[in-house]
Amino acid sequence: MNKESSANMTQSAYENLRADLLACRILPGRRLKIQELCTRFSVSLGAIREALSRLTSEGLVVAEPQRGFRAAPISAHDLVDLTMVRVEIESLCLRRAIARGDVAWESRLVAAAHRLARTPERAPDDPARSNEDWAEAHAAFHLALLDGCNSPWLLYLHALLYAQSERYRRLSVPFAAKRRNVNKEHRGIVAATLARDAKLAVRLLAAHLEATTHILLAAKAEGRKLLAEAPTESL
Repeated sequence: MNKESSANMTQSAYENLRADLLACRILPGRRLKIQELCTRFSVSLGAIREALSRLTSEGLVVAEPQRGFRAAPISAHDLVDLTMVRVEIESLCLRRAIARGDVAWESRLVAAAHRLARTPERAPDDPARSNEDWAEAHAAFHLALLDGCNSPWLLYLHALLYAQSERYRRLSVPFAAKRRNVNKEHRGIVAATLARDAKLAVRLLAAHLEATTHILLAAKAEGRKLLAEAPTESL
């Protein structure tokens, strides 16, 4: 196998495994058996090992000495801490974007918001799951909202935190239908941002980010079983 084919195989393994982790098709805390992953994604042992190494550096996989790899676990403490940090970083990004963003940025934001609003939020065959097209549009919307900040480092931190938050958002979907109107939340954030009302935009963004945390903590307090609380096991 030449270097290009090997690199393509590694990238494919990384992208597919990352997508399964973010969508919680591989549940948090589950053991990751390398040979089974090779079969699952039809790639080599080396490609899976490299993919796992990259995902470990992103915090989506945990390497355990003498025990192999697991999907990174979740917890209420982690969720609260993650949300707090994400609110701080994204509020900073949004303030800078409102202060510095140009018309091109506004146009990207409007286009991303329109695409998101016109995409069904839930999977047509299973209302308890997030629609994959919506999840992609949602990520693009949040990036478009912030990319006017013109700071590669802040946007890198946003991407890292967004990926970690995505697993929690996916787990909140079955409990969210009667607790929030996501489209209304997005419309409010966009309107305040385009009006260059930084104070209101940041407040609405913080409430939007914190909503998932409140929903999951409330569900747990009510004794509702979260998908990720299933016993850890191999794929």
